Amino acid sequence: MNKDCENWLLTPAAMGRVDDAAARSGMNSYGLMEKAGQAVSAAALRLFPGARRFVVLSGPGNNGGDGYVTARALSEAGAAVSIFRLGDPSRLKGDAATAFAHCLLDGDDLDAYQPWAGDVVVDAIFGAGLDRPVPDTVRHVIERVNVASIPVIAVDLPSGLDGRTGRVLGAAFTAVHTVTFMTRKPAHVLLPGRRLCGSVEVYDIGVPMRIVAGEAGCVRVNSPSEWQYEFPSEGLESHKFSRGHLTVFSGPAAATGAARLSAAAGLRIGAGLVTLASPTAALETNAAQLTAVMLKAIDNPSDLAVYLDDPRHNAFVIGPGFGIGERTRAFALALKDRLVVLDADAITSFRDEPNALFNAFSGGDFRLVLTPHEGEFARLFPDLATDERQSKIERALAAAVRAHAVIVYKGADTVIAAPDGRVLVNDNAPAWLATAGSGDVLAGMIGGLLAQGMPAFEAAAAGVFLHGKAGTAAGRGLTSEHLITSIER
Repeated sequence: MNKDCENWLLTPAAMGRVDDAAARSGMNSYGLMEKAGQAVSAAALRLFPGARRFVVLSGPGNNGGDGYVTARALSEAGAAVSIFRLGDPSRLKGDAATAFAHCLLDGDDLDAYQPWAGDVVVDAIFGAGLDRPVPDTVRHVIERVNVASIPVIAVDLPSGLDGRTGRVLGAAFTAVHTVTFMTRKPAHVLLPGRRLCGSVEVYDIGVPMRIVAGEAGCVRVNSPSEWQYEFPSEGLESHKFSRGHLTVFSGPAAATGAARLSAAAGLRIGAGLVTLASPTAALETNAAQLTAVMLKAIDNPSDLAVYLDDPRHNAFVIGPGFGIGERTRAFALALKDRLVVLDADAITSFRDEPNALFNAFSGGDFRLVLTPHEGEFARLFPDLATDERQSKIERALAAAVRAHAVIVYKGADTVIAAPDGRVLVNDNAPAWLATAGSGDVLAGMIGGLLAQGMPAFEAAAAGVFLHGKAGTAAGRGLTSEHLITSIER
């Protein structure tokens, strides 16, 4: 895979324009199809050298053409191959028709396929271009294959997935491996598509990078290369005051743990100083649990105004365990000129008047980071949450523009979006990160990076990636306390 584009995500429409541009440039488009099919054949032989039979399911378009090349290559390698096709192959056009003509194997109608023990299916029916529910003939075959637990290698994308949104369109194959070309598509990283793709192999079939780059927008997979240049460094001259001061707001005495997790994570990620701003009634509870994190009594907006007189208090986290209501809204709005992470209760507090929050942070550079899970996103952006036409990427970006904030739309496929159009999709988080307190740790990590001077988008992206990395290092059965000790800069 070409390193220049390993993080790019191109929609099926954008990839179609890449294919058209490649053909207009004078490239042999059938030669690209030949390379694609040969790559799928090589993957099938590598992964399943003992297959009793390779079953190639070919569709009516170019994905089916890739399938015919694959079938011919597998047969030439000495493998047993059967072809089942959707539609009349005499109606194929262009490169797909050429691929069919070069494949001299007999085939049968798709609905005639009955799985055998020892089969390996190569799914080349639709690929990434599907945008409507699969026809019944395909749905029935998908159901038979899935019930029989036949291994599936998908060409470009498991048939039945929407390549733009990752949603299942009626029914979809569950692949063990997917071979795609030039770049990944959104459905390779968005759920449920990511789960149905298995391992994903990106094969460079030779389209020039200048052509691919012409369609590559601002949507990428999250990785250190996207934010490393803004990551805080520690020189010999560094001291605690130069590394920023993070403040985390604590809830009442019976709800202090979430804020302490955030504070500890902010300190662990490198903030020079961390203060837990606590109600007076919770001071004793918090003091009994704190060492390196400082403690400050702040009960009301007046106390907060005095605290804000010190400009060295440059980054804030509010929400974890803080409580829902007017006091939370007042505290959040008082921070409108600072770098702020709003999480949990602070997000929910604005469900009835989200514009009050958005307007407060609307001017200048974006300073606000919102970290909603699915339910919290729906409370702030109910119209976006219910819009089935949009992908999670598109919903997060629309929310970022509306809120003038960086959106960390959490989940196994967390999406980080900025108002300027940049979007990253995170794919390194293990399933066991879904545990109590994990989101509080993430909020503290982002806040700690903001305190050290990272711009909001880069701080959010780095926090999400390093959170996933820490979860992997901590291993199955982690607790949030263990997660914090696994954070590495």
